[in-house]
Amino acid sequence: MPYTKRIEIHGTFDDIVDEVVEALNEEGFGVLSDIDFQATFANKLGEDIQQYRVLGACHPPAAFEGVSVEPELGALLPCNVAIHETADGTVVVSAVDPSTLIGLTDNPDLDDIVDTIDERFDRVLDSLSG
Repeated sequence: MPYTKRIEIHGTFDDIVDEVVEALNEEGFGVLSDIDFQATFANKLGEDIQQYRVLGACHPPAAFEGVSVEPELGALLPCNVAIHETADGTVVVSAVDPSTLIGLTDNPDLDDIVDTIDERFDRVLDSLSG
């Protein structure tokens, strides 16, 4: 079962990260965390990997509504967007599929939130294809 929405694009890794952050902001998301796996793995494990960042994205109105309906939902938030470089230099941007993530709650009262986040992530990824 796919658990992400993804796109592969060509460009400079740092420029693409900046584009993703800007696109998230335009869709009402804030980036609450930015984890650099490449640096973390190098510092903590002595392992070298391609560039890899994970952005913890939050859409405050949807998050507020979600935790109001399902207080334990916070354990599944924020929604992550992973950006990593492949061996051939392609950059992959993948966002968690909100229907898979929030579907874990099995709470139909969250369906509107799933639709909202799903549409916003689609627009974020669509804006990166150019």
